Amino acid sequence: MASKLLTKSKYLYGIQCPKLLWIAVNRPADIPEADAATQYIFEQGLQVGELAKKLYPDGVDVPQDNFMGNINCTKELLPLRKPLFEAGVLSGRLFSRTDILYPVNENEWHIIEVKSSTEVKDIHIHDVAFQKVCWEESGFKIRNSFLVYINNKYVKHGEINPQELFITEDISERVEGIYDDTRNRITELLQVMTSANCAEVNLGAICSDSYDCALKDICHADLPDNNVFTLYYGGKKSYELYDNGIVDISDIPIGFKLNDKQRIQKACLTENNIHIDKEGIKNFLETLEYPLYFLDFETFSSAVPVYDGTRPYQNVPFQFSLHIQVSPESILNHYWYLADGNGDPRPGLLSALHKYIGANGSIVAYNKSFEENVLKQLALVFPDYEEWISSLMPRFIDLLTPFRNFCYYNPIQQGSASLKKVLPAVTGISYDGMSIAKGDDASLAYLEIAFGNIDDVKKEEIRRNLLDYCGLDTEAMALILGGLYKIIG
Repeated sequence: MASKLLTKSKYLYGIQCPKLLWIAVNRPADIPEADAATQYIFEQGLQVGELAKKLYPDGVDVPQDNFMGNINCTKELLPLRKPLFEAGVLSGRLFSRTDILYPVNENEWHIIEVKSSTEVKDIHIHDVAFQKVCWEESGFKIRNSFLVYINNKYVKHGEINPQELFITEDISERVEGIYDDTRNRITELLQVMTSANCAEVNLGAICSDSYDCALKDICHADLPDNNVFTLYYGGKKSYELYDNGIVDISDIPIGFKLNDKQRIQKACLTENNIHIDKEGIKNFLETLEYPLYFLDFETFSSAVPVYDGTRPYQNVPFQFSLHIQVSPESILNHYWYLADGNGDPRPGLLSALHKYIGANGSIVAYNKSFEENVLKQLALVFPDYEEWISSLMPRFIDLLTPFRNFCYYNPIQQGSASLKKVLPAVTGISYDGMSIAKGDDASLAYLEIAFGNIDDVKKEEIRRNLLDYCGLDTEAMALILGGLYKIIG
């Protein structure tokens, strides 16, 4: 057996980036470990895979813990002509496992691939095409190919119903359409992985094609802070500039076509100043009506719904922070809710929010569509609050607006209008040093205290960190707003 096998996962690496493939094969220790958010996605995929097996109750699990054991066990089970879960096949230097190998007629098989996505993606077609090559190179006849994926319209009521949770789609024609190209690409990638030297690849769209490359942070590490990939909605322009040897935004030639916001970004760097549109800021501030309610939700989502009345990947709120300011001169009052236990957090959250938000005044959020959508989803499941939630919608004001419109732009934002970038740009305060500093981390922290096996001391520590993080999100909005008032004088 050849020492360097092209597995399905490595084949998909190679499709995205030959450099990633070479390093995965020859210097695997250089591949960074998956972060907690990525690991959560993997775990979700495993959960989905286990549920999909229930679609085929007569199926048989093939052990996966031993490489050759998996292959040999697959050979032993094939004559049973039953659906095989995680069947492994080795053909020369190619190896693949198939989620479900399904028997058809006397000597044919279907490939059934299970994904935790809510649609068929191009990368899934490549995935299955590679599997088909592996099986057919080993002498098996593959009849059709299918993708089993999540039905995002499914609503949980009681036990999960796999028949309703999943959609099965025939992708045979799409797989056949790239079959010959797959065989050719396999030949190319086998050469890449056995080359003495690492493949050289330019930075570009491939770094985030289908998913963020595992080497993205490493490959981008030497770029300057204000590189062309931080150009506001740069897209193809950023790749064009980089391919032409232009790395820093300040070095973009005068004749290069930029939109108004991109020109502001470049000018601020070149002239080392902050762009301020006082009239635009003043117009925004005039839309506010006191008292102000600075609102932020923390949510989690899962491929498989946890609570009745929820759909796959629905944002389930478990926490809010609410800072209230009665007038521009008054102090901030802070109110919050953080669910305790592993029960449905939504009823308690709604009850608390209803108690704290008064009948008048603007509700300020950052990227308000998120908070609005969370509330709209709650209204569908809790009709007693539907009228109240509907009354809140016209009161929302989006603090993102003046920054998305470049009424204010500071070069330290690096082309971003996110809260995490705007807060230090306007106030000098940042999220640095916080135990939880990202929404993804907050979601995982909550899942740990709600469903994890941790002691009370650790749980209380995580709760404090969650309160600090969500509390800063709403305090940050108030501080930013205060900064805008100072600007207009």
